[in-house]
Amino acid sequence: MSMLALNQVLLLYTWFALAGVLFFFLLIARLYQQFSGERTFYRLFIAPLVLFGLAVVRYNSIDQVTHDVPGSALAALAGLLLIGLCARLYHQMTSGRS
Repeated sequence: MSMLALNQVLLLYTWFALAGVLFFFLLIARLYQQFSGERTFYRLFIAPLVLFGLAVVRYNSIDQVTHDVPGSALAALAGLLLIGLCARLYHQMTSGRS
């Protein structure tokens, strides 16, 4: 197995692990929305999942690990969106509570 093929396998494995974590966040936001009655926009957690998936597909399709602007831009956008969603959910769940 070449180093590039090993990297592609590890990249896909990492995406599946990340997908599990993002799905867990989605379930937390959904559960909080159901029990609190506040809107959490839990469906938006699907967007970073899709963007990270597109970045992984991009990296695997060009047979290159680094120096790919579109792949890096997709991953950065997904990361920023995920940070924003998690920060919003955290603030929503903890504001006004001591």
